[in-house]
Amino acid sequence: MRYATFLVALLLPTAGLAAQTPSGAPTPTGAYTIRPGDILKVDVWGHPEFSGQFLVDETGRLQYPVVGDLEVRNLTITALRERMQKGLGQIFNTVFLTVTPLFRMAVLGQVRNPGLYTVDPTLSVLDVVAMAGGPGPGGNLNHVRLLRGGAELRLSFDQARSLQDMGVRSGDQIVVPKKSFTREDVSVLLSVVQIGLSVAILVKTLQQ
Repeated sequence: MRYATFLVALLLPTAGLAAQTPSGAPTPTGAYTIRPGDILKVDVWGHPEFSGQFLVDETGRLQYPVVGDLEVRNLTITALRERMQKGLGQIFNTVFLTVTPLFRMAVLGQVRNPGLYTVDPTLSVLDVVAMAGGPGPGGNLNHVRLLRGGAELRLSFDQARSLQDMGVRSGDQIVVPKKSFTREDVSVLLSVVQIGLSVAILVKTLQQ
């Protein structure tokens, strides 16, 4: 009976972390400030030769046709779009373009497909974990960690906030840790208990 009570206690779900309250309204994409490591998705209507994904290098510079070598570190998406429109306006009468920032980040730990991903900043951390195939059998979504330059920030998913609103950026690492106690661990424990009971019965039989 004591063994059964012990196992039931182990199988009870742990309580999730408290929700983090959003600090203010969501940040518009146009107000986002560009950082090294970001990928900028540029779509120029009617001109696929000027469309594509362009990497902001480690110095904060961007190479773009016609416009040339741009210093874009801490530049807003709106300001960059206006600069590109002005540059392309030298060869086209009318220019319609959109600029969307994308993050490059690693998803590691207990996920089915760990690796480096290019993600839209409007996604939530859980969306990014889903891109990596979702959590593995032992993955603990209640204690997902964000690593940045050696520092760690614990996240809460009671509210589906976007990466951008949470302050996530290119180069960050999302780590899904292992549950402290998984089904596999329960199976091992049951085997140990059964072996222990068998040994106890055998010893008692021999002593009789």
